[in-house]
Amino acid sequence: MNLDFFIAKRIHFQKTKGEKRASSPAIKIAIAGIAVGLCAIILSVSIIIGFKNTIRDKIVGFASHIQITNLDAKSSYISLPIYADEELREELNSRPEIKHTEVFATKGGIIKGDSAFQGVVLKGVGDDFRWDFFEQNIVEGSTLNAKDSVGNKAIISKYIANKLHLSLGDNFLIYFIEQQDGEMKPPRVRKLHIQGIYNTDFENYDKMFVLTDLDLVQKLNGWSDKNLVSGIEILIDDFDDLDNVKDDLWIDMMSTTDKQGNTLYTQSIKEIEPAIFEWLGLLDMNVVIIIILTLAISAFTMISGLLIIIIERTNMIGVLKTLGARDDSIRRTFLYVSSFLVLKGMLIGNAVALAIIFAQRTFGIFKLDADTYYTAIVPMEINWWYILLLNVGTFLISILTMVGPSYVIAKISPAKSIRYE
Repeated sequence: MNLDFFIAKRIHFQKTKGEKRASSPAIKIAIAGIAVGLCAIILSVSIIIGFKNTIRDKIVGFASHIQITNLDAKSSYISLPIYADEELREELNSRPEIKHTEVFATKGGIIKGDSAFQGVVLKGVGDDFRWDFFEQNIVEGSTLNAKDSVGNKAIISKYIANKLHLSLGDNFLIYFIEQQDGEMKPPRVRKLHIQGIYNTDFENYDKMFVLTDLDLVQKLNGWSDKNLVSGIEILIDDFDDLDNVKDDLWIDMMSTTDKQGNTLYTQSIKEIEPAIFEWLGLLDMNVVIIIILTLAISAFTMISGLLIIIIERTNMIGVLKTLGARDDSIRRTFLYVSSFLVLKGMLIGNAVALAIIFAQRTFGIFKLDADTYYTAIVPMEINWWYILLLNVGTFLISILTMVGPSYVIAKISPAKSIRYE
């Protein structure tokens, strides 16, 4: 057995009955520093990952990863169509990085209640629409059923329902204001039936979108051809590859036109909502600051603990030097002792952090203001790869920071240390 390791085990694990050690409080503080530091780091990373994924999934749920629309629609408030026939759809679906495509049509309108009104975007979706996101956020009723023979059904948000005092099963009127040759036309009115109410806590979108049938919106826009839509929404397999996929699509779409001569314009969700994604990007800086501060505090407590242990064991160090032990061998011994303390603190920190994450994911103990943070509870996600890297990094940094203080051992004189009390 390695002699340095053997002595370190005896120092750390052996307890003499009735012996009082001055290092005991310092050791406990050092272990607590590592435990609290690692726990804080794991929770911070878990919250940031959970928060970013939650917000990102909500935006993608409304607007997908990539949208292809009419280039001229960027400079117009009128919904200009593109011709999304089967040939174009098949070309997009043939790309391996694309998971799903769906068409949509939009039209701006105003819902008038008894005492208030709300400007909305009526979004028409077809049989190809993926309802996964809205099924998770439906609070009353159900999503639209493509096989339902009764038309003019819609899904509104809880925000709109509360503001306009609407309930599941109610009918409401939506008004469409239009111009022709520079003159205002009489508003068009449609009566819609509320089949479902959703709530995502993402007010930017909740107060805006009303979902209904694609055919209805196409008729409201005066598009007689079923291939005329406001755009195509695209979902990809890997969000990390979003920029590359979007750039490739942008080049291919801008170099061609649809069958009606419209230029196709490609945007990623990051370009559609740049402010939100820039805000989410700033959160990474917060994590870096938290990690640096917590590691600094943990390293300071461990250095203090190591120095106290060395002072307490000065007599033993003198004896070992007298018996011929080299300074580097004794240093390794005390670094082994320090590693035991670090590992114990890390074990406690991991256990506490994972327990908090499990409790939060199960019971939603910690709440947030949904109007400010777009989610009602603190989201936490476990990424085992990140947790492994954090543990390895914490251990290595903790040990490396104690290499310098361990050189104090070289300055201890055997003659003086044996008489040290």
